[in-house]
Amino acid sequence: QVQLVESGGGLVQGGESLRLSCVASGRITSVNVMGWYRQAPGKQRELVATMTSGGSPNYADSVKGRFTISRDNTNKRVYLQMSSLKPEDTGVYICNVLMRSVTDGPLMNYWGQGTQVTVSS
Repeated sequence: QVQLVESGGGLVQGGESLRLSCVASGRITSVNVMGWYRQAPGKQRELVATMTSGGSPNYADSVKGRFTISRDNTNKRVYLQMSSLKPEDTGVYICNVLMRSVTDGPLMNYWGQGTQVTVSS
C-alpha cells in the first residue's frame, strides 16, 4: 500500500506565496518522477511541474519563473514553492509519483488526494 499526503494549501491574495509539500509512504523500493498537477473547477487536470530522480525539472509555461519544484529523495518528499500567485492558479493541487514497489518491478503511478489553493484578486 502506497500513500501520498499533501499539505500546505490555503487561501492567499494575489502576489503572495505558498509552499506545498507531499510525502510518499508505504511499500516503495524506488521513486522515479515526482510532480504536481492541478485541477480548476470545470477544467481538466493539468501538469504544473515534475522532477526526475536526477533532479531535472519540467514546468508548465504558465508557472515558469514563478514556481519552483524540489525533492528530497531520502525522505520521499516533493515540494512546490509558489510565488507571485495569480487568481488563475486557483485549483486543487495533486501530488503525483511514479515509483516501484518491487525491485525491478513495473513502474506504478500514484496520486494524492489533493490540497486546495485559492488565490483571491
